[in-house]
Amino acid sequence: MADPDVSPAIARDPPTFTRALLSGAISGVAVDFILFPLDTIKTRIQAAEGFVRSGGFSGVYRGVGSVGLGSAPGAATFFVTYESLKPLLPKTSSLIASSPGLTHMLAASGAEFVSCLIRVPTEVVKSRTQAGTYGQGKSSLHSAMMTARSEGIKGFYRGFGITIARELPFTSIQFPLYEALKTQLSRQVLGGRRPSPGEAGVCGSIAGGTAALLTTPLDVVKTRVMLEARGVAGQVTASPSVLSFPPRLLAIARTEGFSALFRGWVPRTLAISFGGAVFLGIYDFAVNFGKENKPM
Repeated sequence: MADPDVSPAIARDPPTFTRALLSGAISGVAVDFILFPLDTIKTRIQAAEGFVRSGGFSGVYRGVGSVGLGSAPGAATFFVTYESLKPLLPKTSSLIASSPGLTHMLAASGAEFVSCLIRVPTEVVKSRTQAGTYGQGKSSLHSAMMTARSEGIKGFYRGFGITIARELPFTSIQFPLYEALKTQLSRQVLGGRRPSPGEAGVCGSIAGGTAALLTTPLDVVKTRVMLEARGVAGQVTASPSVLSFPPRLLAIARTEGFSALFRGWVPRTLAISFGGAVFLGIYDFAVNFGKENKPM
């Protein structure tokens, strides 16, 4: 059994590069396709034009093509980076070594940054397709071509800084909480054995739902930024920097009310709570497939 002062997630041998890569890709594709309709509804609720004018309940799988291209490499990159950083970070500092929570937070944050380099372009295309930015009923390919034509390569990274400003707090809550829940479940309930994929999924659901609720205001701002498009309806807007995040958040609260910052929190929390169970449950199953479940 591992040292009781060390998190089981840190104590166990990290998965191989290939296993983490494939497991992350499988879990990423599964959760994005299953939960895409809820994400569409959330995006349309948060749009400045309102839910109905952005498409309502019609075409909830519109834009799914862009997700298919980004989910597998994005999730695979995240978990390869995350699993690589977890054993390395404690070696860099005694403070990090003494704090499993800090280790998980830093590892997840680093992994999220790398993953966003892949995911943000697909998020831009997906959001604009879902909300009908270039016309209702248009495909992901049409949105991608219009983005490239009107904004160039920079358009695909519109809101990158703001996305990072949303994702890092989310990840810094989700993964330390997820790992802590698994650790306590193992110690207090399971007699030291590793949680099963189903049990890991429950931990992922709680962690994901909690992080989703707390970071909804950041998600509203991120969605608004990604829905902005240069050259649409005669409008030309500059690409925002992360420094514009606080003013945008305050502007929404001032002009639309504080409640506007939590628009879409129900579908977002439900989607990510369920998604956390699917995403982390499938990942846990795949990454530990064929391994004996010995006590930690």
